[in-house]
Amino acid sequence: MNKTITGYIILTVIFKFEDEVWTAECKELGTATFGDTIQEAEKDIQEAISLHLNTLEGVGEREAFFREHGIKVYQVQPEQMHIDLPFDANIFVSQRIQPINQTVRA
Repeated sequence: MNKTITGYIILTVIFKFEDEVWTAECKELGTATFGDTIQEAEKDIQEAISLHLNTLEGVGEREAFFREHGIKVYQVQPEQMHIDLPFDANIFVSQRIQPINQTVRA
């Protein structure tokens, strides 16, 4: 089985420093995690995003989920949008372009 990129989505991740840990939440997918450092939270949220998208694709629910949550799929990679905005010392917002894959049986 091979994975091929079938499109791109734009996701917003909100990082907050609360109670001595960094939390990370993907606004569009509803996935969340935490870490002792912002780098750990970043790594973990990216893994959670990938797992969420792979699970949706695996059970055939990705299109319905995207429609229900207003997630637009771009056929061509949008211009680079990775923007990190500090709202204050404890909150950062990051937008990123996420490729979405489809499993192709070879």
